[in-house]
Formats: sequence, structure tokens, C-alpha cells
Amino acid sequence: MVREMACRKCKYVFVGKVCPLCKSSDLTPDWTGVVLVADPENSSIAKTLGITQKGKYAIKLA
Repeated sequence: MVREMACRKCKYVFVGKVCPLCKSSDLTPDWTGVVLVADPENSSIAKTLGITQKGKYAIKLA
């Protein structure tokens, strides 16, 4: 089973070894909560969290 990782820099959740958004390799498998952003330009939650790209983001990283 493939494990989803969260980027410690931008909190993007994905499967892989390098974040596709910020190109960071500082990742963690230990995260909780999720925010799914479909339209970051019109989302007040995305604006509050500083999210500019659509996708899946972790709320809390360990």
C-alpha cells in the first residue's frame, strides 16, 4: 500500500518523494485533517490558509 505524504513546507498531500508544488523533499507521513481546495481564487478557506493551488492539503503536521 502506498502512503500519502504531506509536505512540511506547503502542506500539500500526495504520493511521492518530492512535492510537485514547491519541489521540497522535506516530507512527513504523520499528518492529520485534510482540506480539499477546488477553486482557490474564490475560497475564503484557501485565502485564510494561504493556499493558491487546487489540491489536497494537510491541516496539522507532526
